Amino acid sequence: MGQMITADLVDLDLAADTKQEAARLLATRMVALGRVTDLDGFLADVAAREAQMPTGLEGGIGIPHCRSAHVTEPTLAFGRSATGVDFGASDGPADLIFLIAAPAGADDAHLTILSSLARQLMNAEFTGALRSVGTPEEAAAMIRGDEPVTAAPVTAAPVATDEVATADTAPASVATDTPPAPAAPIAATGEAPFRIVAVTSCPTGIAHTYMAAESLEQAGNHDGVQLTVEPQGSSGFTRLDPAVIAAADAVIFAHDVPVRDRERFAGKPTVDVGVKAGINRPYELIAEAKDKAARGEVTSAAAKGSPVEEIGEAGESYGAKLRKWLMSGVSYMVPFVAAGGLLIALGFAIGGYQIDKAPSVMEHFAWGDHTSWAALMFQIGGLAFAFLVPVLAGYIAYGMADRPGLVPGFVGGSIAVAIKAGFLGGLAAGLIAGAVVMAIQRVRVPAALRGIMPVVVIPLISSVVVGFLMFLVIGEPIAKLQTALTDWLSGLSGSNAIILGVVLGLMMCFDMGGPFNKVAYTFAIGGLANPNDGSLKVMAAAMAAGMVPPLAMALATTVRGKLFTRTERENGKAAWVLGASFITEGAIPFAAADPLRVIPAAMAGGAVTGGLSMAFGSTLRAPHGGVFVVPLIGNPWLYLVAVVAGTVVAAALVILFKGMRRKPVTAVAPSAGGDAEADQKAVAAV
Repeated sequence: MGQMITADLVDLDLAADTKQEAARLLATRMVALGRVTDLDGFLADVAAREAQMPTGLEGGIGIPHCRSAHVTEPTLAFGRSATGVDFGASDGPADLIFLIAAPAGADDAHLTILSSLARQLMNAEFTGALRSVGTPEEAAAMIRGDEPVTAAPVTAAPVATDEVATADTAPASVATDTPPAPAAPIAATGEAPFRIVAVTSCPTGIAHTYMAAESLEQAGNHDGVQLTVEPQGSSGFTRLDPAVIAAADAVIFAHDVPVRDRERFAGKPTVDVGVKAGINRPYELIAEAKDKAARGEVTSAAAKGSPVEEIGEAGESYGAKLRKWLMSGVSYMVPFVAAGGLLIALGFAIGGYQIDKAPSVMEHFAWGDHTSWAALMFQIGGLAFAFLVPVLAGYIAYGMADRPGLVPGFVGGSIAVAIKAGFLGGLAAGLIAGAVVMAIQRVRVPAALRGIMPVVVIPLISSVVVGFLMFLVIGEPIAKLQTALTDWLSGLSGSNAIILGVVLGLMMCFDMGGPFNKVAYTFAIGGLANPNDGSLKVMAAAMAAGMVPPLAMALATTVRGKLFTRTERENGKAAWVLGASFITEGAIPFAAADPLRVIPAAMAGGAVTGGLSMAFGSTLRAPHGGVFVVPLIGNPWLYLVAVVAGTVVAAALVILFKGMRRKPVTAVAPSAGGDAEADQKAVAAV
């Protein structure tokens, strides 16, 4: 493994409590050696990869990794934690942590070397030796392969299947499902082996791809199955011989990105799972493949879908993928909306509604004049708000096509602003940009050109295509639709406005931070891109309704605490602050414990608040803040009346519904020592 890891890149006493701290400590070592040029930029890329899928593996292993423009050469850092760090594995924290850094244009040879490490991690002797190694020099040499691995008797982290641990001292880095008894040699039985072909892939194609391949191959050897794997990694991949595929009895796809040339495997019994299942449950997957073959289940030779239809996790519907892409854009857009909207609102609050006519602060700024400060905040907020549509489009494309989607997404979003296509134009531009990039990525190019594809070819071609479509094909119709929507919001009044407020309230309180809540909130903040009286009323109604569920639970636990468990009463105290801050998720613990009573009550309260807010004509220029932005609200006292009314209704209904149970909670004897978990189970039994 050359000098990709040295003793300076090893920390055998990693003092980190979180995966972010662990990544920063190891990345700092890379920066010190000049392997990483921008620590924060690199860590942002690591976090983005982690957000796609947790990198913790059963057996006490964490493998945070990414490809980044801030990496100068392929590098590996290793840390060993005495207390463990949570990387999202089902069996608990990781004590062996490998930070893998690959340049954005890393050559195939380096990526192949990094991939070999991923295969080593499936070797229990290798990970066991790392747990007992005494010096950083020995650890680095062992990882490079300079020293033979001698396993020491160690106790590995517990491993588990999907739900139940198999053994507290199971060897690390092995499959966590229980292997059957070893199969008899083929020659001894005289039978032809069962043949399986498999494809493994993950978002970066460096670690999980090859670990899943190694795990499946080991399980196949154990079971006497002839299993051939095609790892579709970052260094490219070698397609399986068509004759091997034709002779296969079944197929296993262990992947988190679309399988390339999937149609080659049509007509075979197929097991389709995520890449982690290939690492953790290879024996189960092989058994499932055999069962499907025995039943004669085969996949049809379906036509290839569009790029937009094919990306996403295995088994996801088109609607689920679309929601994920849109939420990717919205999640990155919200901070711009929050910062820009609050600054604009403060500018109006301090300087009055004529502050938008103030000259540039570069031309005139008086330090002692409050209107100058108001103008400064307003102008900063306006510039921050101007990023709303480009960021939305850019990160929708990013959610679809990863980093290559950013440039055409931002370009398309900026065009949407220029042609006044607004929020709807940003949505369209992001989806188009992502689809275009994904289509370009399907084209096979010579190895010599792969290095310039992500930095030159893809941004250039995709920007031209997106720009052409936005300027000359779909931009004008979308702009007209956006204008119509803006005019409709401007004309909202009377019963129509109240009905819209009720609908927004129901959606905000139905799943409390889930898809319906996010759709309603996105609709509200989208109107702030082209603010008018109607869109400001919508924003006010959405925020007011979103405050109701946690406030209602807090009130209910205060008024009738005996109807709730000790844990819920403690959560109720925090819910006062969460609700007042417009954090709807503060009611989730209550809804999860008793959804049939809490959710309908919260929806009723949200509908009351949303309808009243619209009826009172309350407006809001800030997209967040709860009661802390009341001075920025139009008709603030009536707005608070609407929030209080909905809170009282929801709390009263929760108390009523819980009081209708067959037995009161007080009939349940408290557990010894006041065990909150026992109390919870007792309530559930009621």
